[in-house]
Amino acid sequence: MAQYGYWGLFLACFLSSTILPFSSEAVVMAVAMTTNISAPTCLLVATIGNTLGGLTCYALGRLGKMDLISKYFKIDIKKLHHWELKLKKMGTPLTFFSFLPVVGDIIAIAAGFLRTPIPATVILMTSGRLLRYATVLYAADLIKTTFF
Repeated sequence: MAQYGYWGLFLACFLSSTILPFSSEAVVMAVAMTTNISAPTCLLVATIGNTLGGLTCYALGRLGKMDLISKYFKIDIKKLHHWELKLKKMGTPLTFFSFLPVVGDIIAIAAGFLRTPIPATVILMTSGRLLRYATVLYAADLIKTTFF
């Protein structure tokens, strides 16, 4: 995906934040280390793509059909209910952590199912993803300047 520039970066980050299991961090790192895309631009494109992917999972949850989501997207219904209970207890701030591997998609789907407030959800999802990619880009810069 890195060879396709902005669109490849956007698409990789979008898809990795949906049900598809792969690492957008690796793509962001590759783009940062092998292209001339500036770090701020890379951060912006990756964050927007990944946030929109997370909001796609949120939208799936808003459909409210947990058994269909579980069936067609191969998500364990017990995990969905587990994160639904956590969200009920901890509230919308938990959506900040929807960028995490393995459980992030489930958090986003559960947030949609519970209909967490959209503005707060968008802000929290975006913040978590922005922080993650800023960390990845910082690491890429350290590696690039230290070893290359």
